[in-house]
Amino acid sequence: MAGAITDDRTSAAEGRQGRPLIVTEDMELLDDLLRLCAAAGARAEVHHGMPEGRGRWEAAPLVLVGDDATRRLRGAVRRRGVVLVGKDQDDSGVWQRAVEIGADHVLMLPDGEQWLVDRIADVAEGVGRPALTVGVIGGRGGAGASTLACALAVTSARQGRRTLLVDADPLGGGLDVLLGGESAEGLRWPAFAASRGRVGGGALEESLPELHSLRVLSWDRSDTVTIPPQAVRAVLAAGRRRGGAVVVDLPRRIDDGVAEALAQLDLGLLVVPAELRAVAAASRVASAFGMVLRDLRVAVRGPYAPGLDDHEVARLLGLPLAGEVPVEPGLPDGGRPPGGIPRGPLGRFCEGFWERVPAGGEGG
Repeated sequence: MAGAITDDRTSAAEGRQGRPLIVTEDMELLDDLLRLCAAAGARAEVHHGMPEGRGRWEAAPLVLVGDDATRRLRGAVRRRGVVLVGKDQDDSGVWQRAVEIGADHVLMLPDGEQWLVDRIADVAEGVGRPALTVGVIGGRGGAGASTLACALAVTSARQGRRTLLVDADPLGGGLDVLLGGESAEGLRWPAFAASRGRVGGGALEESLPELHSLRVLSWDRSDTVTIPPQAVRAVLAAGRRRGGAVVVDLPRRIDDGVAEALAQLDLGLLVVPAELRAVAAASRVASAFGMVLRDLRVAVRGPYAPGLDDHEVARLLGLPLAGEVPVEPGLPDGGRPPGGIPRGPLGRFCEGFWERVPAGGEGG
């Protein structure tokens, strides 16, 4: 048999990226690989031997070689991203055949299906630099963490980044409400409670409400207050793969779901009002989160109690100072979101923050 087959199942994300290349004559294996490509949202190009088109072997972002096809690929140009796929777990010679074709990985089905779906989905989505992911935590109740999280996200979106705002505090009242979008169409957290494995980044983004040029994942008005940690992991990983910035509003307690969120943060901001009781409360929060989060900084909010300033609060907590969060008169205001005035005090603080931190992958 010769020639090429193109699977018709496709996605918008894959249309912008190269297709994975499958090389096999084993029709049972081919069916399995096409099924996995479909699950990952990718359209595959299939050949029974070395592709005849010039550069097609070299240009494919991922090559899946059936174990039956290795002898037909001897002498092929060595390249990265070649996976040798088989089904015989007891075949010790598969490793030698992998060396002969320069494969990076040897994979046996069905055990390796999830790993392979993830790799194919990376190709379909064109994974680049992951989003810069920032968590915001209140040092005590009413510290203004949710307001700062919204302002950071609004400012990021205004600066042209692809931005996702995630409400990880089910008892916080809903960030969609704070942004004036509680009735906006789109999915909320309970819709993702059954998510396992990998969630498509593009599908996630398109399913969420869009408010002030950013996507928001918040809570609905149901009684659901917990999401399985596997779902938290899958959803946040999907959001990060899209690049840009992800801002997560976190509760002050750590459960399994919050621990999954913390594992994906690049840095955390602990918002602390400049008063002694708030500093005392924040020290307990900092102790708990500091054991999980590698980069935790304090953002101090005035007005200041006698004898305190932002540097003293940071010293008492033993954390690096991220800056002083200004009080912006008129918030909350249903007519504009936090950070919605670029030259307002909060907008200027957030602009300065994004200028100081490393840039995430820019999203278009």
